[in-house]
Amino acid sequence: MAALKWLTPRKHSATERSVLAGEAAAEAAEAAEAAKAAEAAQADAAETDESDDLPLAAVAGDARAAAFFDLDNTVMQGAALFHFGRGLYKRKFFDKRDLLRFAWQQAYFRLAGSEDPEHMQDARDSALSIVKGHRVEELMSIGEEIYDEYMAGKIWPGTRALAQAHLDAGQRVWLVTAAPVETATIIARRLGLTGALGTVAESVDGVYTGRLTGEPLHGQAKAEAVRALAAAENLDLARCAAYSDSANDIPILSLVGHPYAINPDGRLRRHARAQGWRLRDYRTGRKAARIGIPAAAGMGAVAGGAVAAVAISRRRR
Repeated sequence: MAALKWLTPRKHSATERSVLAGEAAAEAAEAAEAAKAAEAAQADAAETDESDDLPLAAVAGDARAAAFFDLDNTVMQGAALFHFGRGLYKRKFFDKRDLLRFAWQQAYFRLAGSEDPEHMQDARDSALSIVKGHRVEELMSIGEEIYDEYMAGKIWPGTRALAQAHLDAGQRVWLVTAAPVETATIIARRLGLTGALGTVAESVDGVYTGRLTGEPLHGQAKAEAVRALAAAENLDLARCAAYSDSANDIPILSLVGHPYAINPDGRLRRHARAQGWRLRDYRTGRKAARIGIPAAAGMGAVAGGAVAAVAISRRRR
């Protein structure tokens, strides 16, 4: 029965915790952008040969337009949290038994192409227990190494080209993800994006407490984060674009004027077709199914096998 949960439509509604999570993510993104501007550090954008068929929302000179990209299975193959977990395992943050226990979650995610909320929640809860007591700067430093080791080669060239098209038009581009904001910020910086909205783990004096601020940035909480950021940045959401693979992100896709379904799961594909949203699929060599604009060949292939990467979990007592 658990395997059928991701096929079942869910209601999306804002709660006090989702609003709090969204606002916290927006504040974190604002702070990161300000720090980046103060340091005048600009990361080089990754090169790509996916330059054809630019997104409709990438209008040059439109300062009130921006783009929001989901991370897992949209920008990156697999889940960032799982890749991060693999790096933590290598650094002996937990044992091999934990790694093996959660290897099947990565396999499920890769094969289903969809998030299982219970799996992701379990991984996030466990991650909080793992990082509790560690300094934020320590995990950021480790995150930089893990990106090079496990994430850089997982970026979809096609989705990267879409983000670059918005950047080339002078627009700002944010990742919006349930992954930890620190991990999301590293990925955004490495890709030359504006910043990231992610799940905010509470820290006091630079040390993780093992608690979240609000709730994971998932589903409706993502939409609340984008609303808060749009208000702070004076963006017109009707002129903005959003990209995601998951039906869990229908709230954020419905929020903008230019929604795109990227590598969509079955439920999102059906919803996108019903709504007339544009679709792109980079998981195979075949031409992507598209609505409203010409078809383009998808690039990149799903890496085979299940890399046991989540491993960020302790056995429950």
